Parts: sequence; structure tokens; C-alpha cells
Amino acid sequence: MVPLIALVTGTALARLAGLAGVATLDGWHPALRVGLALMFALTGVAHFTGRRADLVAMVPPGLPRPELLVTLTGVLELLGAAALLVPTTARWAAAGLALLMLAMFPANVSAARRGLTLAGRPVTPLAARTVLQVVFVAAAAGISFGP
Repeated sequence: MVPLIALVTGTALARLAGLAGVATLDGWHPALRVGLALMFALTGVAHFTGRRADLVAMVPPGLPRPELLVTLTGVLELLGAAALLVPTTARWAAAGLALLMLAMFPANVSAARRGLTLAGRPVTPLAARTVLQVVFVAAAAGISFGP
């Protein structure tokens, strides 16, 4: 739920800044880039902090070197977050992040099926997680294909 809150809050605050006169944030498209960048900055940092062990556990058992995969995806999320904030790279970053989310979705499916917990709480049920994933991918697609 934290990623959704970051996406919505970051986008809303950036849009308000645009309405208040920050020219680079004047419009929903640039505001959405900020919201998505905030979301990926938070999720990317989680790959290296207290949630790391939970994320490693989410990697489907058949995949090799789960710690390396978590590190790699964390680095890609952080790089993507930074690239979203640069207008010339934002579209490509959003497309890459959308593909990354699709590639990582099987880990969410696996975690739900195995009944894992994150930070002591059960993972988001698969149906709700699927809806969230659609929202996140749609936000990235909106940036990649938007105005």
C-alpha cells in the first residue's frame, strides 16, 4: 500500500506545485513523473534496507541467486526513478520500469501463493496486488506514451 500512497501523494503534491507556479510541474504528465519517481525511489531503497530479507524471500524458489536479483532490481528501480525526473529520458525510463514491473510480478504471485509475510504482515492478496500492478503499469505507460 505504501507504493500506491507514494504514487498518489507525490503526483498530487507535484501537481499542486505546478498550479502554484512551478513551471516544470505545470500539468498532470510531469506531476505523474514525480509521483512515479517517488514510488520507485521508496521501493528501490527497500531493496537495500530493512525489507531486503523479505524481498529476497519473495523471489520464486526456482530462480538462481535471489540476493543478486533483489540487488539488481533495486538498482534498476533507483536508476529508473532518477531517469523519470529528466524529461529527455522519462519516456524510456517509464517504459523500462513498466517492463521491470511485469518481469517482477511473478515474485508477487509466488509470495502470495506461498503465504509469505512482509514486515510481519501477510503479503497483499493476489487479486488486490494484481489491481495495484495494473495501476502502476498504467502510470508508467501514461508517462511513456503520454503527451
